[in-house]
Amino acid sequence: MTRIAVTYENGEVFQHFGRTAEFKVYEIEDGRIVSSEVRSTMGRGHGELINVLRDFGVSVLICGGIGGGARNGLMASGIRVCSGNSGSADEVARAYAEGTLDMCSETTCNHHGEDHVCTCGKH
Repeated sequence: MTRIAVTYENGEVFQHFGRTAEFKVYEIEDGRIVSSEVRSTMGRGHGELINVLRDFGVSVLICGGIGGGARNGLMASGIRVCSGNSGSADEVARAYAEGTLDMCSETTCNHHGEDHVCTCGKH
């Protein structure tokens, strides 16, 4: 069984990893989702989210944008990062389970004030 987490807000993939207040955690077996639940970050953000995800026991993070430091920290913790996603969290998780998610593992966000740049071409 594989456990994945999707940055989550109102049913959608939340676009700013470091600011996510919730993750939707899915358990996947034999190419299908067998369970899911929304879990709070309990107000923790940025660097603390790596430990949150480790506590959840996930091996994959699906998100929108993410900074290079967070990406590197997650990867060093053994959590694969699939960034550059948007839309329905359930649909993205289903696509991952079925092996059809269009992966863009190099997407990063560089946040400086209101404006930011995301690299991947998806958003």
